[in-house]
Amino acid sequence: MSTSVDARQIVRGRSNFPIHEPSAGQPACVRPASHPLTDAAQRMIAQLEADASLAEPDRLRDRLEALDRLDAYFPIPLQSAGGAGRFGVELGRRAKAIRDRLEIVNTALYGGIRREIQCGLRPRELLRCGRSLLGKSNLDLPAGGMGYDHLDELVSGVLPFEEPVDAHIGRESETMFYQPTPARHVFRLMELTALTADDVLVDIGSGLGHVPLLVSICTGARSVGVEFEAAYVDCARQCVRSLNLDGVSFVHEDARVADLSTGTVFYLYTPFMGSILSAVLGRLRREASDRRIRICCYGPCTPVVAGESWLAAMCAPDPGRITVFCSRS
Repeated sequence: MSTSVDARQIVRGRSNFPIHEPSAGQPACVRPASHPLTDAAQRMIAQLEADASLAEPDRLRDRLEALDRLDAYFPIPLQSAGGAGRFGVELGRRAKAIRDRLEIVNTALYGGIRREIQCGLRPRELLRCGRSLLGKSNLDLPAGGMGYDHLDELVSGVLPFEEPVDAHIGRESETMFYQPTPARHVFRLMELTALTADDVLVDIGSGLGHVPLLVSICTGARSVGVEFEAAYVDCARQCVRSLNLDGVSFVHEDARVADLSTGTVFYLYTPFMGSILSAVLGRLRREASDRRIRICCYGPCTPVVAGESWLAAMCAPDPGRITVFCSRS
């Protein structure tokens, strides 16, 4: 999925404002002026037009929720195609004007955060917005459902890269289809590990690099992404250059042979299973023979890691949450 565009569409796709099909005999596109759903759309548009406070930078959550509602009533693909939509041209035009106004504010906010990062400053606005959005993130969503939310939209707006065309990405039989770790779990990982400048986080199967980038930006710890797909590594490195980061790097390497000697904390969002996972866990066990390490897991690989006798879980292992394991001394 494209991180800067499609991720937002996935976020918007979980809207709680269902739009039902028209009744028999009604036009497929335009609702009659007296239809209850049309009345609801008109009230929503009037409310959003009257709420000037939505332009205030600290109203990010409210803007994102408003955009969710707009996207439910006025889908972007339909408006982009120039159609009248369900509620006619005039109401569609007003909806587009509101959406554009809110997106301009969000784009300015994301640009300001990027400039903080590029200047090597602590991204206070990112952390503030992240804490605010994390307050309502659902950490209990199952791993299979992924559950991207508004925090992912914030990250998508700030991190300046695109995923390469999927058709160009090759995969081994035991490797998993790539999806970024939901941002709320990355923030949870940072909270659980309390990373410092003395730590090095190694993300095994880093994809586009969301985890190493956020960890480096938000904590000051050094981060390394190990990724087998060269196209993903190229995109992640371009993001590093764009943000002027010097504490994060990406290595194009097979995790079974990559240099893991600098890592103090390792992250796996189930990049692979079977013999590949077994081989990587064997390598991590050897790394733990001369120093204490921590392994953070998310997804279906968690029960496999929990079965390793040389590791102790810091809480009950749960594939739907970040689980932290420490090597036994």
